[in-house]
Amino acid sequence: MNSTTFGELLALVTPYIQKKDTILREAISPKQRLFATLRYLASGLTFEGLKFETAIAAQTLGHIIIETCEAIIKVLKKYLKLPQSENEWRNEAEAFARKWNFPHCLGAIDGKHVKIFKPPGTGSYYFNYKHSFSIVLMGIVNANYEFLMVDVGANGRVSDGGVFSNTAFCKKLVEKDLCIPEPENLTSTNIKLPYVFVGDDAFPLMENLMKPFSKKTLSNEEMIYNYRVSRSRRIIENAFGILASRFRILLNEINLCPEKAVIIVLTCCHLHNFLRHYKVESYYQGGIDVENINSGEVANADWRADPTLLQLQALRGRNTTTVAKQIRAQFCNYFNTVGAVPWQNKIFQQ
Repeated sequence: MNSTTFGELLALVTPYIQKKDTILREAISPKQRLFATLRYLASGLTFEGLKFETAIAAQTLGHIIIETCEAIIKVLKKYLKLPQSENEWRNEAEAFARKWNFPHCLGAIDGKHVKIFKPPGTGSYYFNYKHSFSIVLMGIVNANYEFLMVDVGANGRVSDGGVFSNTAFCKKLVEKDLCIPEPENLTSTNIKLPYVFVGDDAFPLMENLMKPFSKKTLSNEEMIYNYRVSRSRRIIENAFGILASRFRILLNEINLCPEKAVIIVLTCCHLHNFLRHYKVESYYQGGIDVENINSGEVANADWRADPTLLQLQALRGRNTTTVAKQIRAQFCNYFNTVGAVPWQNKIFQQ
């Protein structure tokens, strides 16, 4: 974060974190409080480790950082929100089609486990499939690597399909309560298809949620479809990768109660969008995969060489509606006919 962006953020949070001096001691300034919080999030240092950099007692840091995180979430809430109208959703879809060649796509969805210390008296409640304790971060990212929605706090023990189905977003998606436009013709065609999100095998195939074909033997057409979905999903892989590489606290076991860990994760997501909005180049530098459409090769982002967040498990034995399968088949046909891109057949040469 550069000094200009730090100053912008400081001006926003100061009214919520400024304290008065007392007769006994001078209050810790908003600038010190914000610096300590950002350093904690970015470095992954413990409160004990951070006290030497900030000259603030570890116990005091524990109070300051949570309070400042709550203020950050409050003042940055406008940077992380779902579209509120059909036209806003269409704008997201147009950006997706323009940048990622996937029409009627509203965003990419994925989830990650964030490790925490085992909370006292919780048994195996937060125990995940990789034998660690965690809470789940579920997110949707738009074509510009910005989070449209995050849902944080499901316990790591819940099956990954259960995590998604229990989110407020999923319930609204099923109940058609998100202001998503009705199915429309794809541009310059008479092919009517719904607006959709794209996910991987951790998510169910739904009318408004497309995922790859997962059977062992795939036709060439299905392989092309899978490539187009995977290409579109790369944005959320990169968003999570950047998030974890810039906010190293997410790669450690967070030694806080689950409720405070949720605040930490939400703060990181809001800061991610804030920095994206202000186009802070150092934040994204080296953080995005680059595809050479002439050769079909992908140059991996720097974060892929580092530790990253734990992926959700693939769903097994999930019933899928006939309508959802038909919609996927229509997208598959589109990507292999009028919606084909010149470089997609290069996947067969790799």
